[in-house]
Parts: sequence; C-alpha cells; structure tokens
Amino acid sequence: MNKDWMSDEEFDRIFDEKSTEINEQLESEILIAMIGDVNAGKSSTINRLMGSDVAEVGAKPGETQTINKFIYKENIIFVDTPGLDDIYSEHSAETMKFYKEADVILFFLNAAGTVLSEAELISLKKIASVNKDMILVLNKIDAADDIPSLVKYVQDHTNYAYPVTPISSRTGQNIQMLQKEVLDILESKKKDILMASNMADKSAIATRWILGAGASAAAIGAVPIPGSDFVPLTALQVSLMLKLSTLYGKPISKDNAKELIIATIVGNIGKTIFRQVVKVVPGAGMVVGASVAGGMTVALGHAVKYAHENNIELTPKALQPIYKKFLKKRP
Repeated sequence: MNKDWMSDEEFDRIFDEKSTEINEQLESEILIAMIGDVNAGKSSTINRLMGSDVAEVGAKPGETQTINKFIYKENIIFVDTPGLDDIYSEHSAETMKFYKEADVILFFLNAAGTVLSEAELISLKKIASVNKDMILVLNKIDAADDIPSLVKYVQDHTNYAYPVTPISSRTGQNIQMLQKEVLDILESKKKDILMASNMADKSAIATRWILGAGASAAAIGAVPIPGSDFVPLTALQVSLMLKLSTLYGKPISKDNAKELIIATIVGNIGKTIFRQVVKVVPGAGMVVGASVAGGMTVALGHAVKYAHENNIELTPKALQPIYKKFLKKRP
C-alpha cells in the first residue's frame, strides 16, 4: 500500500466507523405522520414516493380506531392520522402523541380546493407546537392554476416556516422534490439512508449524495495544511462508497473498498500530483486543492453509481476506466 497515503490500520478504522454509522441508521425506526382529509391523496403520494403500493402492506390499528399504521419494510412506518376535525375530538391526545414522535410530518393541502383554510391553519399551528419537522404537501396541482401564487399564499400564511412542496400524486409531478424535502429532514436526524434505500428514484438520491460529497471534499482540499486532507478525504470517499452501495443494495467489503480507492484516486491523480500542482502555482494552492479533491470525489461517486446501475462488478479493473471517464468530465 502507498505509504504516502495512510496505514492499513487507519483505513480499517475509517471503514469500520463508517460501516457502523450506516448500520445504526438501517436499524433505526422512521415514523412518518400524514395528516389530511380522506381524499387528500396521502396513500397515492406515499406510493409514488416509495415506488410501491404501501397500502397493500395492510393497515394495522394504532392507539385509536381512527389511526392507521402502515409498517413498510420493517423499520419504516407511515401513520395515517385522523382528518383535521378529529384533532379536537376525544382522540386528540393520542393523535398529538404521534405528531410529537414523528420524524417527518406530511401536512396535505388541496391545490384544487380551499388552500389552507382557517381550520387547517389552526390544526397546523397546534401540530407545530409539538413538532416543527413538517412538510406542507400541496397536492393535486394537475387540477389547479397558477401554482406559484398558491405556494406563495401558503408560505405567506405560515411565515415561511416550512417547505411547501407542490405535487400531483396522480401524475407524479414534483415527487422528486418531495423526496428531497423528506430526506433533508431525515438527514438532519441521521436517518436518511434507510429511507433512501427504499425510495423509488435512487438515481436522483445518488447524484445528490455525490455532489454533496464533492462539495465537502473541496472544502477539505482547500485547507492549506500539508497532509491535513488525507484522513478526512478518505473518510468522505469511503462513506460515499458505502452509502451508494447501501442505496443500491450491493454491499461492499473493506478490502474491496480499499482496493478501489487505491486503484482510482491514489493510483490515478493521487496526492503527489496534487502537491506538485500546488507548488507550481504559488498562492493558488487552496483553489487547486479544492478543485482536485472535489473532482476526484465526484468522479469516484459517479463511477460507483454507474457500476451499480449497470450491474458492473465493483473491481479495480472494471472501475478504473469508468472513473477516468468521469474525471475527464469535471470542470
């Protein structure tokens, strides 16, 4: 192994640490509460989001007769809560308990009806008093006009406190936007990987992760301290490979991950050339460092994504040409 990079022990520590983080996420329970009228399109939205008929799993009664729980893929639970009026009924306490415990609350509004009525606004404020991790889902935009104005109306009347996502559960329009909002909230709770690996549009999720890792790598590469980038960059790249492999349901071993990073990043551009470039361009070290670190990480991510999506075995021999191809595309 290249001694200028890091020791096997250091790499093993990084791999084990990142693997543990992902495994803990996969074992965590995700609770998503949905509120809206019977015809709000809750079930069809979730089916679009997950890419399968969640309702077919079968509803299990919750703590009241009006709460339905859909246990999807073991640790992902959707809770279909009572209609808006029921919040103030005898079941109010039990219903509010679900809102308080939920990781994400999807509050459904009807773009083709009375958008954010007084009763809805009162209910929203009551829910927000116990949990603000809420997304306002403006459904049925396929049957409404001037959607930007409707979105602004909702934002103005909720003080821009929550993301407003206009969608059509019937046509599938903007479901990717809703996917992003849900994963953003779950990521802040370190619960996004399990949800992502069960969602329909894996390609969009993978691309987001790759670009995010590239931005983080650029920030690491911009630190003008010799040798300061080895460990954090490798940790970032290992984490990205593990997340992508989990997303596509294709686990990667420690030895394989090590070989892939050596064969691509270290064996191709590597830190030696990086440092030579920095020396050649006086005063521009931070810019060059950020560009190279970000470019290498993005290329690695896209290469792994491409391999998974095209059922190509992740081996150094197979990945190298793909990695080089994406590396040439970087700006």
